[in-house]
Amino acid sequence: MTPSTSPMPSLTIEPAILLRAQGIRVAFFDVDGVLTDGGLYFTETGETIKRFSTLDGHGLKMLQKAGITPAVITGRDSAPLRTRLKALGIEHAIYGTEDKAPAAQRILDALGLRWTEAAAMGDDWPDLAVMQRVAFACAPANAHLEVKAIADYVTQSHGGHGAARELCDLLLVASGRYADLWRGYLA
Repeated sequence: MTPSTSPMPSLTIEPAILLRAQGIRVAFFDVDGVLTDGGLYFTETGETIKRFSTLDGHGLKMLQKAGITPAVITGRDSAPLRTRLKALGIEHAIYGTEDKAPAAQRILDALGLRWTEAAAMGDDWPDLAVMQRVAFACAPANAHLEVKAIADYVTQSHGGHGAARELCDLLLVASGRYADLWRGYLA
């Protein structure tokens, strides 16, 4: 490659999907089955252990750099989850709720945004109410059949194994920020 040749990213996404994902300013993520593999791991003392993908984590950080707010709404609460979200700089999180639509509305209100500016990624029935309201809904490859049926996009990766990163990358491309952020890592 010559110095005058600018590299191009390899990622390609169907134009109709990108059009649907334009204008997103907040992305809601479930945890179990989306940011984790959905398994629940317990120590001998009953403490819950979670596994998070660093690919997903970097994607969430890139969303923030692009001006898209990542938010988490989850039915569970745990110290490992709070530690991970703090390390990623995620400020908007609601823990321990199965009633996710009102939780998402509280976050939207706090950010001064509307449902038409939101995306959501979920894997099971408790995520459906949020996914039906947002402008762009996404599900990991291993999501429940009914969730995948209403999703605008189903990732190739499973939850906890890069699925959230796929949505992050898609939103970055739709926002027009992907290539510039990518090139920043080539320098």
